[in-house]
Amino acid sequence: MMKTASRLSKLGAAALLAVSAVGTMQAHAQEKFTYMTNWYAQAEHGGFYQAVATGLYKKYGLDVTIKMGGPQVNIVQMMAAGQAECVMGSSDLQMIQMREGGVPVVNVAAVFQKDPQVLIAHDDVKKFEDLKGKTILIASSAQRGYWPWLKTKYGFTDAQTRPYTFNIQPFLVDKNSAQQGYLTSEPFAIQKAGVKANTLMFSDQGFPAYATTISCMDKTVKERSKAVQAFVTASMEGWKSYLADPAPANALIKKDNPNMTDEQLAYSVGKLKEMNMVAGGDAARLGIGVMTDARVKASYDFLVSAKLIDPAKVRQADAYNLSLIQNIKVLP
Repeated sequence: MMKTASRLSKLGAAALLAVSAVGTMQAHAQEKFTYMTNWYAQAEHGGFYQAVATGLYKKYGLDVTIKMGGPQVNIVQMMAAGQAECVMGSSDLQMIQMREGGVPVVNVAAVFQKDPQVLIAHDDVKKFEDLKGKTILIASSAQRGYWPWLKTKYGFTDAQTRPYTFNIQPFLVDKNSAQQGYLTSEPFAIQKAGVKANTLMFSDQGFPAYATTISCMDKTVKERSKAVQAFVTASMEGWKSYLADPAPANALIKKDNPNMTDEQLAYSVGKLKEMNMVAGGDAARLGIGVMTDARVKASYDFLVSAKLIDPAKVRQADAYNLSLIQNIKVLP
């Protein structure tokens, strides 16, 4: 009996060791992956937070950390230094310019089919043409983005511009001014301030840029292709889930960014849906996050024509890798 008890004890210990080993293997199966956003946590990042909150990244074998960017954070520089696998580009145009500058970064997906960048004007302005002669408040980064496009299309001049400091007060007090903004953000703050304003979207007038990209180093896409593919797939499923029920992600967003309010989140999600930012355009038939050859060419051609890049230094084919997103097709 004593021998039998000893044998059973050894078997039990072996079983515990086996269970422990399986648990350790499962823990190691979650591959670490860091994604850095372009701003403080907000609804515009919702799908990524949703994939964390609902376990979608874990489902695809990833242990994902989302790091917030901000106005003083150079996310591409941090990625190049190995502090993130991929980053959120404000637009694909921005990432092409980074590549021309010597950083081997490539766009692999774009969540927003329309660039949410807008000009916000007082209610006497009904269309872009009405802004001729008015003061336009823009950030310095606009000079290498949408501003050359606006100048060419509408005849605006650099003399009209003043610096935008991410403060709406100058716009509120000057009826002859307009300011840049993000469709899902600044219009809400201006509305809360009690000022009537109209929002003019560049993408509605043909501005080609995608926004909210997943952009990674060439080396990462090459050496960790399965992990990048898993991240892209889970992220697009996260966006589909977020648009259906944003509550799980919003809880994490408010945890990362305590200044974020439920009212702002609701407004932003409403605008994302109303304007079909994620689920519209090519995404409706090709899947969330899709980029097409035609749109990519339009972005690249704009940068060349505006002399914002030198085509001898950066090729369109090097700045984009469409193979990952085209293999996914997460339909809205």
